[in-house]
Amino acid sequence: MTAAAARGGTDAAAAIDHGRATGRIGPNAIIRLIEALTGIEGAPATGRVFRAAGLSPHLRAAPTGMVAETDVARLHQALRADLGEPRAARVARRAGELTADYLLAHRIPKPAQTVLRCCPAPLASRLLAAAIGKNAWTFAGTGQFSVQHRPSTIFAIADCPLCRKQRALRPLCDFYAGTFERLYKRLVDPRAHVSEIACQAMGAEACRFEIRWNRGRDDECQTSCEEPAGGGRLEP
Repeated sequence: MTAAAARGGTDAAAAIDHGRATGRIGPNAIIRLIEALTGIEGAPATGRVFRAAGLSPHLRAAPTGMVAETDVARLHQALRADLGEPRAARVARRAGELTADYLLAHRIPKPAQTVLRCCPAPLASRLLAAAIGKNAWTFAGTGQFSVQHRPSTIFAIADCPLCRKQRALRPLCDFYAGTFERLYKRLVDPRAHVSEIACQAMGAEACRFEIRWNRGRDDECQTSCEEPAGGGRLEP
């Protein structure tokens, strides 16, 4: 390993530690919510929600760096207060889908996407889950992300920043569910479905997302799932 590569690894690790310690997550959590809210409810609703959250400056200039997880949490609270939970859930899930689309277009290398699509679904799921876990600090902030593969695939976020200190009668983390489902539909199985089966806002110890797909695809792949030429890596 070269000195430059070693420094690069050290810098990346420091960035991860800093993000976790300071509670900052990626700007897509705000940028894609602007797009989803405006697209579904219109610009006036977007203005109201962002004013209520104290985040109107983001409407004039979208964030370009990591944002405080507390700002994102406050934005989702304002969204629910303005629209009510059912409509807010639709907007949040759409924002998650748009976030996944951004990752597919700009963050996950195309060779890696090809590899995942040709793999049997259980293997593709494990590879994708590993990549998501590696980059969990970018969306979970100070929350703790974990994965369970049996009997079904479940993602868990303990101390979830989106619903921290909230109380509700239904799960609140539609943004995460939308992101995970879109990624699985595009990279694992087009009939994948993600449901939040437990939420801290309802008293659970962690927010848990169950991922299911069509098991019939598992034997369809005839292509090797070796790492693609050129060293493509799966890093959302």
